[in-house]
Amino acid sequence: MIVLAIDTAGVDCSAAVYDGTAGRLLGECSEMIGRGHAEKLMATIDAALDAASIDLAAVDRIAVTVGPGSFTGIRVGVAAARGLALSLGIEAVGISTLPVLAHMAADEGAPLLAAMDAKRGEIYLQRFSAAREPLSTAEMGTLDDFKVLAASGAWQVTGSARQLLSDPGAATETDRFAIAVVAKLGAEAKAAGKPKPLYLRGPDAKPQTGFAVSRA
Repeated sequence: MIVLAIDTAGVDCSAAVYDGTAGRLLGECSEMIGRGHAEKLMATIDAALDAASIDLAAVDRIAVTVGPGSFTGIRVGVAAARGLALSLGIEAVGISTLPVLAHMAADEGAPLLAAMDAKRGEIYLQRFSAAREPLSTAEMGTLDDFKVLAASGAWQVTGSARQLLSDPGAATETDRFAIAVVAKLGAEAKAAGKPKPLYLRGPDAKPQTGFAVSRA
């Protein structure tokens, strides 16, 4: 199975081509851009395909990060993945960023807590076994609850929120998601319908319904 993986959930715009049968990364392209994923994504995909010496028509599956992460970036990636899958007549799978962080972490032989700083005193988190199998679904909790959970000593903690354990006011580093890990997880994932954004929190911008002008 040839997988095309896409990540626009954070500051990177990334794509990779992965041979799921051989368990081998064939080519990738990644650039830390912050914003502007919509303008860069297709060129990034083309660069990854060129690096792998594979045509888009040879791809069997699309994998895309669905969040939590950048609200706009996630929307761009999911829309592109669904569009490509539809045009090629193949399946697309969504990959949460929290399992990606868990699989990126060093193996210390302990259950793992993947935790991202969601700002405003909130944390995106998910629990995993020492074998990186999920023990819970992704959730959003308070910083205080996260600190209590981490203080138990039962968990290896990974992700940007780890900095907040020693300094709650720290300016945390932005989480980044290795596209090779996204691709591998995408090859192993079970198809579960069209990928959908995993936001955990609503958008900041909301309609000002109280100021709506009535129509005659």
